[in-house]
This record gives sequence, C-alpha cells and structure tokens, in this order.
Amino acid sequence: QVQLVESGGGSVQVGASLRLSCTGSGRGISGYALGWFRQAPGKAREYVAAVSWSGGNTDYADSVKGRFTISRDNDKHSVYLQMNSLKPEDTAVYYCAGDPIGWPLRSAIDKYDSWGQGTQVTVVS
Repeated sequence: QVQLVESGGGSVQVGASLRLSCTGSGRGISGYALGWFRQAPGKAREYVAAVSWSGGNTDYADSVKGRFTISRDNDKHSVYLQMNSLKPEDTAVYYCAGDPIGWPLRSAIDKYDSWGQGTQVTVVS
C-alpha cells in the first residue's frame, strides 16, 4: 500500500476552478494507477477519474468529463485533479486512491488498496 495525502480543497463559487493535489509516500506510487473519488453528504463514494501508471491514459466519469483533468508527476510522486467550471453538485469530500494494477484503469472502489484522508470541496452559488 501507499500512503496518500491530499491537499487543495476549499470553498469556491459556481464556475470557479480548483486544483487538488495528492502526494504518495512510503513505497511511493511506483506501478500504481491513481484515481480520484468523491463522497457527498448522504451519498455513496463515487468514481471521478483515474490515470494509468505511465500517465498516458486517463478515464473520467461522465459527470466530470470535459471539466476535470487528471494528471500525474511520477518524479514528484503526485497526482492532480484540475477542476474547472465547478457546479454545486461537485460539492463533496474528494479522495485520491491507488490501484496496484497500473493498467487497465478501473473505476470500482474495491480495486483501490490505498486511500488518502480526503479534502473538502464546497461549491456555493
């Protein structure tokens, strides 16, 4: 497993942008695909996006496609989520997660064995 720590959350207005970061420590993120999930109050945790170990392949939930961009920097052991055109329904705690299978990308929560503590994103109108 990898220790993951997120940062970059906050409260923003509708239409604004935020960039989340997640850095891995311990054994690092070598070989891991990395994903972002989110959980809104009273709702189940849901998949947002994932990036392959190489960074060459990405995948997105339909709800964020075209607005969010996932990327990674393996030299910095980090993954990022650039969130643009934020909507109130994007309000949630965002978690980064590591999938030891670097490829193909997977969206199922139970495939990820490493999780960060979460960072709150609040979008107000």
